[in-house]
Amino acid sequence: MTARLLYVCARPQREAAVAEWASFRDGLGVGDDDLVHHDLVREPLPADLDRYAGIVVGGSPFNVTDPDKGDEQLRLETDLERLAATAIEGRTSALFTCYGIGVVTRLLGGEVTLRHPEDTGPAEITLTDAGRGDELFGILNPRFEALTAHKEATAAVPPGATLLAENDACPVQAYRAGVGLWATQFHPEPTAEAFVARMRVYRDAGYFDADAFDEVSTFVRTASVEQPTLLLRSFAARARAAA
Repeated sequence: MTARLLYVCARPQREAAVAEWASFRDGLGVGDDDLVHHDLVREPLPADLDRYAGIVVGGSPFNVTDPDKGDEQLRLETDLERLAATAIEGRTSALFTCYGIGVVTRLLGGEVTLRHPEDTGPAEITLTDAGRGDELFGILNPRFEALTAHKEATAAVPPGATLLAENDACPVQAYRAGVGLWATQFHPEPTAEAFVARMRVYRDAGYFDADAFDEVSTFVRTASVEQPTLLLRSFAARARAAA
């Protein structure tokens, strides 16, 4: 195993994928060569996951609740479930974000629902008692701001997981499962400007009113995202220390 980390991309849009990789690189505080980019949309999960100190899984316009899934999405979700199982067992460290938390929730036997969407923009997140004592989340402020934009969410903390963060709009913002898996509904990686750039790619995807792009962008730019960056730094440090 090396000290390199792996970014697993679940976004079909290459522009958004490259930008997300760059956001994770900057948030994790690593160099270009220290965060390997793997396009899971076009390539199956690599067999040699033990080459990496830790793995981060980005978001996606896919939804676990999508009624009609193509072969590409079905294979991608199967691979993400295999990766999640590996982390839960402690054979790697992994941080699943946004779309990824839904995949993990379903794997654990929990419910993914359309009842708790969040608008595009900053949201206040609150740590639970377990979150304040968690080895990753424990360095964060008890209440902090993060960027959200999602149509589906976890209805309740799934069996075998520990709730770490929540808010009124979305009851499950983060949890830990098993030995080495953490999952967040919010996006820990983008700066406000990077999030606005992502909004341009998904302007017509139904996350916000396309005609209100300028207004929503202005709201996004009010976000303070230093705490989510600390979470990424904490993950990178833990993964590398355990390598």
